[in-house]
Amino acid sequence: MPLGNTLDVAVIGGGPGGLYAAALLARQGHRVQVWERNAPDDTFGFGVVLSDETLGGIERADTDVYRALGAEFVRWDDIDIVHRGRLHTSGGHGFAALGRRRLLHVLHARCTALGVTLRFRTPAPPADALAASHDLVVAADGVHSATRQSAAEHFRPTLTSGRCRYIWLAADFAFDAFRFEIAETEHGVMQLHAYPYAPDASTVIVEMREEVWRAAGLDLCDEAESADRCAKVFSEALRGRPLHGNRSAWTGFRTVVNERWSHGNTVLLGDAAHTAHFSIGSGTKLAVEDALALAEAVAAEPDVPAALAAYEAARRPAVASTQRAAAASMRWFEELAGYVDQPERQFAFNLLTRSRRVTHGNLRLRDERFTRAVERDFGCPDDRTPPMFTPLTLRGLTLRNRVVVSPMDMYSAADGDGLPGDFHLVHLGARALGGAALVMTEMVCVSPQGRITPGCTGLYTDAQAAAWRRIADFVHTSAPGTALGVQLGHSGRKGSTKLMWEGMDDPLPEGNWPVAAASPLPYRPGVSQVPRALDRRDLAAVRADFAAAAARAAGCGFDLLELHCAHGYLLSGFLSPLANHREDAYGGPLENRLRFPLEVFDAVREVWPEDRPMTVRLSATDWAPGGTTAEDAVRIAAAFAEHGADAIDVSTGQVVPDEAPEFGRSYQTPYADRIRNALGVPVIAVGAISSWDDVNSLLLAGRADLCALGRPHLYDPHWTLHAAADQDYAGPAAPWPAPYRAGSRKPPTGKG
Repeated sequence: MPLGNTLDVAVIGGGPGGLYAAALLARQGHRVQVWERNAPDDTFGFGVVLSDETLGGIERADTDVYRALGAEFVRWDDIDIVHRGRLHTSGGHGFAALGRRRLLHVLHARCTALGVTLRFRTPAPPADALAASHDLVVAADGVHSATRQSAAEHFRPTLTSGRCRYIWLAADFAFDAFRFEIAETEHGVMQLHAYPYAPDASTVIVEMREEVWRAAGLDLCDEAESADRCAKVFSEALRGRPLHGNRSAWTGFRTVVNERWSHGNTVLLGDAAHTAHFSIGSGTKLAVEDALALAEAVAAEPDVPAALAAYEAARRPAVASTQRAAAASMRWFEELAGYVDQPERQFAFNLLTRSRRVTHGNLRLRDERFTRAVERDFGCPDDRTPPMFTPLTLRGLTLRNRVVVSPMDMYSAADGDGLPGDFHLVHLGARALGGAALVMTEMVCVSPQGRITPGCTGLYTDAQAAAWRRIADFVHTSAPGTALGVQLGHSGRKGSTKLMWEGMDDPLPEGNWPVAAASPLPYRPGVSQVPRALDRRDLAAVRADFAAAAARAAGCGFDLLELHCAHGYLLSGFLSPLANHREDAYGGPLENRLRFPLEVFDAVREVWPEDRPMTVRLSATDWAPGGTTAEDAVRIAAAFAEHGADAIDVSTGQVVPDEAPEFGRSYQTPYADRIRNALGVPVIAVGAISSWDDVNSLLLAGRADLCALGRPHLYDPHWTLHAAADQDYAGPAAPWPAPYRAGSRKPPTGKG
């Protein structure tokens, strides 16, 4: 039963989110007071961008506010991207903006009409005092929320600072489009974000890495001087006109995340609860949508606790999604210097798709002409060939498309003998028939002691080699044109464990074999076996095991070999400072930690046929303090590339059990992106890539050369062929096996 009583509501903060929440709650008949420490016309920034989705919610909730705002909006469709003097325009994006002061005036008027008490120039009483005298307290007091800070033990906030400095400024004319402009100065790369918010005014944000900001001396400039210097850097974009501020100061963006948004009858709203980087224009949008959700929950639920729980449950997924997109966008601009040498249209496409919310597919719908031009630059031979169905050559191997079946441990070798059997023939054979250019085996172990579990396959006996040869022959005969790759690895300290579905990383109850690693550090202290630290004789033996397995793999007919240096297994354990505490030539600084993995790589490369490519899988971050960083990963990748690696397969984590990954769609691809654009080496992107639209987007943006998918290929062995059918592609990069051609179109459903 909905709340039947009139509530006394206190709102702390008179920004758009707080005012709109006040208006909506007052519209329901509640008594609402707003405390705002500033004057009615005081505000930071200039323009506000709202999406059609947000406007639709406003229209449904309060048509008076919607009509008042609609009369003020400036609308436009284009995004202009200017880089190295070249302008590229992409249309069909649909923006609406208005001045922040006008937005506040509309909300002030609506609140007054609804009987809301507005207290300007009046700091709010402490939140706990308001909570004692009111039924509901809405804390919309911004990114520096005193409410959040005063009850931090309940809200559990995490505040993370970005690596750039930025300043909000304004120009006294309207840009024709949302404009991004890149300036390569003697101090480093600077970027401009600008958009119109009135017929005669635009918001202009200038942003750069902190070290660039300091090198340029902008840390010593006041508001006026900052505006003047920024106007000179971007004088062409501004047509020689000045910029001005509004209590503008250089600041660093802080991402706010709270474990809880409510405490008792107090609830956080807008920037007090969460922030999203301005480059996707979501601060005011999120606050307004919070207000809509809070009012809906209050109207629908029987009491305040239930309403606050419902509000948080409804908003958290959307906010988390927006924050992931905003984080991707923020990091893209932080790493902008790594993209400036990209081909011009690819750079523009990369910028447009940086948050992963805009993809190749929907950009094609918005602006087909622009997207077709990017495709042609990429190498798509015609308008019918999606980027994922273009070839890629590594040494003597030409892959017919850009899809890889990712290595996936099957733990299905029978009787602990390491032999791949009929299961592996069917598993790998089915996926080879499914259209992917490259099908990878699971991690194939180089010795009995190098197994993860008793169900792991190996390449340390001639019988195992014969079994693998049978599988390779099937792939090459029944799926001609499909390449089969082998991933060689050694479990290190993560060995002698149960099958994954019996207890991942749990030690075997019996039948254990001794494990070895860089250092005598168990993977799970108190649970896992303590490994023996490898001495020099052991290291030589392991190198020999890898070389012998590689020689057998060559004889089996594998087309590509990948060295597994990720996920906390033996070679990964040497690379990570969290797993390698050695004090000899193989431990300490990164160049020492690289020594043994590079020795193994060289030993394998020496016996692996010259015309066949080798790749290396890395964990580009340990997702843990003190572990491998993204900067380390670039150095590690560079070292392997110098030794002859043809591509880097970029994964992350699984090195320590207490990692904290930032899971989400395509969440590992920024690490591949960074390595590719820093080094120019081909990369394989992995990690929650699940749609062909994502694959096309990553390739066109220059973030990856190949995309490896695991779970999608477990769900659908013919994922690649179905991706071709879904895109109406029937070319040579995705041929249906002759016996399957009748299935190359989706069967009709129902009466259709």
